[in-house]
Amino acid sequence: MAAVTVCRYTGGRLLGGWCPLLCVLLGSLVVVLMPLVREEDQCCAALRGLSLLRCRLGGGSQRPAAVQTTSLTVPFTALDVLPLRSKPSNEMKLEAKAALQLALEMRKLGKREKAHKLLVHALSMNPDFVDALTELGTILEEEKDVVQADHLYTKALAISPCNERALVSRDRTSPLVEEIDQRYFGIIDSKVRRLMSIPKGNSALRRVMEETYYHHIYHTVAIEGSTLTLSEIRHILETRYAVAGKSLQEQNEAIGVDAAMKYINTSLLSRAGTMDVSDILGIHRRVLGYVDPVEGGRLRTNQVFVGHHIPPHPRDLQRHMQELVQWLNSEDALQMHPVEYAALAHYKLVYVHPFVDGNGRTSRLLMNLVLMQARYPPVTIRKEQRAEYYAALDTANEGDVRPFIRFIAKCTEMTLDTLLISTTEHAVGLPGASEDQGCPDCQQTIPIHN
Repeated sequence: MAAVTVCRYTGGRLLGGWCPLLCVLLGSLVVVLMPLVREEDQCCAALRGLSLLRCRLGGGSQRPAAVQTTSLTVPFTALDVLPLRSKPSNEMKLEAKAALQLALEMRKLGKREKAHKLLVHALSMNPDFVDALTELGTILEEEKDVVQADHLYTKALAISPCNERALVSRDRTSPLVEEIDQRYFGIIDSKVRRLMSIPKGNSALRRVMEETYYHHIYHTVAIEGSTLTLSEIRHILETRYAVAGKSLQEQNEAIGVDAAMKYINTSLLSRAGTMDVSDILGIHRRVLGYVDPVEGGRLRTNQVFVGHHIPPHPRDLQRHMQELVQWLNSEDALQMHPVEYAALAHYKLVYVHPFVDGNGRTSRLLMNLVLMQARYPPVTIRKEQRAEYYAALDTANEGDVRPFIRFIAKCTEMTLDTLLISTTEHAVGLPGASEDQGCPDCQQTIPIHN
C-alpha cells in the first residue's frame, strides 16, 4: 500500500514538473504553424474561392451547414431530406463509370456529340454521379449553354459540396447566369411599365382583368386535379348555384379560392413588410373553408410525404412558419426583384407544407400577394404547365431553386403578354412570335430548363 502511494506521489510530481514545459512547447509549435496555416488558407481562397475554403476549414466534411448560394438560390440546409430515390445498383454504377471514361475519350478525339450522349447515359444510370455532372456541365458551357451548365454544377455541389472542380466551375458560371437572369427581369419590368401606362379606365383592360380573375381560379384548381371547366367555375361564382354532374368538393374548392382572393384584395394588399403567420393561416382558412372547415387555417399535426420530398415534422412547423414570415418581412427579401421574391415565398411555403391540404393553392396565392404588393398583376400558372411546374419544384428540392424562379418569371411574362395583347392593336412580343413584332425589347428571353 505504501509502495502504491509512493508511486502515485512520484508520478504526480513528475507530471506536475513536465506540464509547464509541455505547455511551452505546444504554444511554440502553434506560433510556428499558424503563419503556414494562414498562408495555405489564402492560397486555397485564391485558387478555389470562398466555398472551397469553408470546406477545408471544416475538414472536408460532406455535410456542411449550407451550399454556397447566389441571389437566385436559397440555403439548402437539409441535405438529410434530399428526395428519397432508389439507389442505383453496383452494376449501374459501373456502367455509368464506363460511360464516363468512354465519353472522356470521345471528347479527346473531338467527338463532342458522342461524348454528350454518353454522359447523358451515365447520368441515367446514376443521377448522382458527380464527375459525370461536372463533365457534362463543362461540355454545355463550351456550347454556350451557361444556364444549364451552372445548374449541373450546382446539383453536383448539392451532392458533394467540396468537389473542387464543381466549385471552380460554378464560380466561373455564376456571375454570367446572374447577368442573364437580371437581364430577363429587365424585360419583365419593361412590360410592367407598359401595362401601368394604360389608363385604369380602359374598358379593354377592365374586361381582360376580370377574365384573368376567373382564369386564375380555373387553372389553380385544375392543377390540383379539378375537372371543372372555365364556364362552370364562372357560373358557380356568379350565381352560387351548383353544377349538375360535378362533385361538391370541386365546386367548394373554387369557391374557397375565390374567397381567399377577395380576402387578399381587401385585407392584405396594403400590408407589405408586415406579414404575420395569422395572415397565411387566414388565406388557408378561406381556401379550405368550404371543403374542410376543421383543417382550414390550422397547421397539420401529422407527418406527410409529398412525392420524394419529406416536409418538416409537425413539431417544427411553428418554428418554420415564424422563420418564413421573418424572411418575408426582412429587408433582404423586400429588396429583391418582385418576381424572385414572389417565387421564393411560394417555394418556401410549399417546402414547409404546413397544411394537410391546400398547400399549393395557398402558396400560389401568397406568391400573387407579393407580386400585387409590388404593383405587378397576379400571375397564372396554367394547367398545361403542370409537369414543368412540379419538375421545377423537384429541382428546387434538390438544391437549386433558380429554375423554379425562371419558371415563375416565364409565367409572369406570359401573363403580361396576355394583358398587353388584349389592350393594344399590335403584337407585343408573345413567346415565339415573329421578329417583325412591334416590341423590339420583348424578343430576347432565356431558355427554361427543368
